[in-house]
Amino acid sequence: MRFCLSALVPFVLAAAVSAQIDPKTALLERSAWAALNAGQAHAAVEAFREALAADPKNARLHLGAGLAAALERRDADARDEFERALALDPKLPQARARLGLIQYRLGDPANAIRTYEIVVAENPGDKDAQATLDRWKREAELHDRMQQAIGSHFTVSFEGPREEDVAAQALESLDRAYWRIGQLLGSYPNEPIPVVLYTTQQFSDITRSPAWAAGAYDGTIRVPMRGALDKQRELDRVLAHEFTHALIRTLASRGVPTWLNEGIATALEADDLDWAQKNVAKADKPVPLRALQNGFSRFNGAQAQLAYATSALAARRLLEEAGGFAIANLLRDLGAGIDFETAFLHRIQRSFADFQSAPF
Repeated sequence: MRFCLSALVPFVLAAAVSAQIDPKTALLERSAWAALNAGQAHAAVEAFREALAADPKNARLHLGAGLAAALERRDADARDEFERALALDPKLPQARARLGLIQYRLGDPANAIRTYEIVVAENPGDKDAQATLDRWKREAELHDRMQQAIGSHFTVSFEGPREEDVAAQALESLDRAYWRIGQLLGSYPNEPIPVVLYTTQQFSDITRSPAWAAGAYDGTIRVPMRGALDKQRELDRVLAHEFTHALIRTLASRGVPTWLNEGIATALEADDLDWAQKNVAKADKPVPLRALQNGFSRFNGAQAQLAYATSALAARRLLEEAGGFAIANLLRDLGAGIDFETAFLHRIQRSFADFQSAPF
């Protein structure tokens, strides 16, 4: 459910710069694509903006501006840029596919499906696009037949009468997490959060999460039920974890290293972190937090457990040393684009290097 820019950027960079006429704009475009390829979203945004001021009808520049906005998690801006690019050049490679992904991420699956139907029609050999379209259609069909339980802060979708009790339990559990975690961080989501309860197979098919995943959050909290009525504590744990991700997203839609995001969610899902202490103690050597900057889905079960344990202990120490309000402000700084080292020093009152060097 995530998409990557790395394979796209070098191709577009070469095509775009070679086709550019004005030397100054060509130089700006080259630097913009180079920044984007290096993951320097803010620099790319500024370079594309300047280039577009000189050449506003350049579809490739709008494509690049959309990719940069998506990297900053400014999804509405990204959608608008992709739409402008397609209005100028309906056949522009990758623009329509990226538009569909952004529409899906914005919670607009109907338009995402329509967009990807065009992508597949124009590229009948694109197996990845066809698989994405098929998965979205299956999800839409499933959600069309789902019922909803609506609370003050959450809307829980479930498949049928047999799951109604689970949905009610989930709402109660989510409300407890809402007040407990929101009070700790001094922040609450602005809008109701959608939640979907799946069977194990539905969860795997729709989220494409690794087998060890107990839940997922991508703007919607997605949870496989797995006998939830018989495992209330497990349901509470998973829902609290995913709610924390939702709350973190409201504070920072970008810039949060995975260890911090997952660490806060894991540290706040339950009081007991003995399992994490034991897991880290059994490891041959500590895992540096810098090695846990990016997603954990690439790990196998044992590796993921160690990554979550390490992150949880680091986050718990942050909470104990600095408090929830400081952590929330750190997240806000990261979401505003402030460099991690600078934000960490300002909000935690010690350098990240110093923090990481101390044992958990």
